[in-house]
Amino acid sequence: MIARMLGAIERVGNKLPHPGTLFAIFAVGIVFLSGIASLFNVTAVHPGTGEDVEVVNLVSQRGLHLIMTNMVVNFTSFAPLGTVLVALLGIGIAESSGLMSTGLRLLVISAPKKLLTFAIVFAGILSNTASEVGYVVLVPLGGMIFLAVGRNPIAGIAAAFAGVSGGYSANLLLGTIDPLLAGLSEEAARIIDPIYTVNPAANYYFMFVSTFFIAVIGTWVTEKVVVPRLGAYTGDAKPEEIKQLDAMEKRGLKFTFWAFLAIVLLIIYSVAPVSGGIWEHIPGSGLMRDPDTGGLLRSPFMSGIVALIFLIAGILGVVYGIGARTLKSNYDVINGMGKAMSTLGTYIVLVFFAAQFVAYFNWTNLGLIFAIKGANAIGALGMGRIPLMIALVLVAAMINLVIGSASAKWAILAPVFIPMFMLLGYSPEFTQLAYRVGDSVTNVIAPMMSYFAMIVAFIERYDKKAGIGTIIATMLPYTIVFLGAWLIMLIFWIMAGLPIGPGAPLFYSL
Repeated sequence: MIARMLGAIERVGNKLPHPGTLFAIFAVGIVFLSGIASLFNVTAVHPGTGEDVEVVNLVSQRGLHLIMTNMVVNFTSFAPLGTVLVALLGIGIAESSGLMSTGLRLLVISAPKKLLTFAIVFAGILSNTASEVGYVVLVPLGGMIFLAVGRNPIAGIAAAFAGVSGGYSANLLLGTIDPLLAGLSEEAARIIDPIYTVNPAANYYFMFVSTFFIAVIGTWVTEKVVVPRLGAYTGDAKPEEIKQLDAMEKRGLKFTFWAFLAIVLLIIYSVAPVSGGIWEHIPGSGLMRDPDTGGLLRSPFMSGIVALIFLIAGILGVVYGIGARTLKSNYDVINGMGKAMSTLGTYIVLVFFAAQFVAYFNWTNLGLIFAIKGANAIGALGMGRIPLMIALVLVAAMINLVIGSASAKWAILAPVFIPMFMLLGYSPEFTQLAYRVGDSVTNVIAPMMSYFAMIVAFIERYDKKAGIGTIIATMLPYTIVFLGAWLIMLIFWIMAGLPIGPGAPLFYSL
């Protein structure tokens, strides 16, 4: 029954126009919808500022000016575009030198096949610490690994995507999103308690446990639902040949290992604390930390992850090419970068229309108004603790389908739900956690998610007929199972009364 339902979703979804055309239609639709909503004076009161949020009518002279003068900026400033292009320049060097194929073969030869799926999902979850690296590197790599071992590459992409995006609220380390959400939660909590503070590690205990929990569940969904449904791969893509490494390839990998070790030591040196221990006596240590606070979460190191991907992949590719003698001159390096860029033609077209749609949607305030009205409707129901917590998770999951940014959504919801939950006896940290769960589970089926267009492009490499329906039908089981499992885990946490992070109790008393 489930297979038939997912098949129907895929068939209906794939009967839609090409994703690029679909985003173009959405963009035009948003323009006319803003005009209709403006005609009926649709508004909402922002819970944080108390100001009226009105629809911006794009069917107007002002709207026309916005569309015409920002079309290029919308495209060039679309965050995933620059991330993908810069990272792929470095990865192109690594690929053209043979490092990617040799490393992939080594992984397939040496790793237990039964653990490959778990390793991909688990690595995807951990990659959230490094911001976009999981989407750019790990998701396509999941497809390559599955194809190399004779499995359907789309299932490999799904496993990696589930870890990177569906497991967004699980990790063993803190990421850049943690201080952002904590700051918004603190401001909302001070509506009730003017001296309340929320630390960035407020959800760490729950996140730590969730890392293993979600990795196991993601592996189960991949093996028991996604792989059987997709079946054997019958496309044109050819896997890397699984053969033993020859002497030159081994020589190249040795060169690469020592270069990688040197890079790791350099990175450790650049992010080491500048005070305390042996590092304070070493000039220049900590040079990639925040120069004002000395912290790491908002440091140039964290915000420069994409640049690091480019540099590390490019350097290792060149070193491997020298060692294995696959790169003869600088022309080979540049040609490798050019070849990587040549594969992105369709993706760039798709991103152009996706960028316009996202920009128009943000300009109109329609997503913001929808979020405010939805949150207010749930708050007015007067439910008990656990039902209200479940309602918050579901509201966050639904809003995630129309607003991509996690911090933007929380800026809307926090002033509504945190005071409400504090009056019911829940801590702001727990309310933030419930929001993060809902925000994560629908990432993999949300077209508004910044990297959704890129996932479409990755899957189209293996199935030219694939579309939005393919992605949603493939990823929907992860959404459903992750949502159910995380809700059970939240209810257990409530019943056990466990703290959710250091200095972050579950309950709050006035």
